[in-house]
Amino acid sequence: MICASLSLNSQVASGFRVARLIRVSDVSNYLVCASQRSGSTLLVESLAASGVAGKPQEFFQYFASSSQSPQPREWFAGVTDPDILDLLAPVERGVVDARHTEDWKADILDQGRSPNGVWGGKLMWNQTPLLIARTRVASGSLRTALRWLFDGDDPVFIHVHREDVVPQAVSMWRAVQTRVWRDDAGLHSVDDGAVYHAEGIAHLAAILLEQDRNWRHWFATESIRPLTVGFDELVRCPTETTARVLGVLGQDPDLAPPPPLKPQSNARSREWAQRYRVDAARNGYPLSAGAAGQ
Repeated sequence: MICASLSLNSQVASGFRVARLIRVSDVSNYLVCASQRSGSTLLVESLAASGVAGKPQEFFQYFASSSQSPQPREWFAGVTDPDILDLLAPVERGVVDARHTEDWKADILDQGRSPNGVWGGKLMWNQTPLLIARTRVASGSLRTALRWLFDGDDPVFIHVHREDVVPQAVSMWRAVQTRVWRDDAGLHSVDDGAVYHAEGIAHLAAILLEQDRNWRHWFATESIRPLTVGFDELVRCPTETTARVLGVLGQDPDLAPPPPLKPQSNARSREWAQRYRVDAARNGYPLSAGAAGQ
């Protein structure tokens, strides 16, 4: 397929008009806002590999009570169906993160910054309460918490989204069963032991749709115009898309690397997506932002 040109005109034509609103000297922090399995990992790892766009990680996913990110069964809070729960690993105890708020802040800012001073990070909507709690912002405001983190400034917001929730939810259902979130070892090219379950996929689809709705509502409420990156564009043209983002961040687009990750979707993923669409049409499971679900 032919990927888009990297000229400024093509950036504007492709929805990157926000580039004209940002003075490159002001771009020192950026935050990728997304939901799980939306392509955000491909983007942030590509940006990190450029060497000039921070060292973006999912810094805000960890519970202070366990120092762990949400475990498989924690995604299914309130679900009692043993056919689903028996496919998921039991919750493991972690270790309390006792760092003082200021120490936590200093660690995150240090870990996410590249030598040229640019900081990058990734935030999922389900992680926003953890971020707010960590910053101890009394108002409970996400924007206030972020401004506290960045000493009064807003980061550049990048919204990564995936229009088709079905393959996104299928991908996440496989990941929570196998606990494989990236396929460097090629595990998804063989039988990984994951089992199809329509209700499990539907539960995750509803969560993912709600996360994206919340991001869009928050941007609108806060009068923020994020830089938007669609999954299809990112997967089709990963280097070119990363180059555009680098340009908006005031960095050299030519430093965009080849994609550092392999696609995890395979024939089984596609088969499950087709099967789920049939089950969803029959049972009213989520298929789009307007669909009903569990």
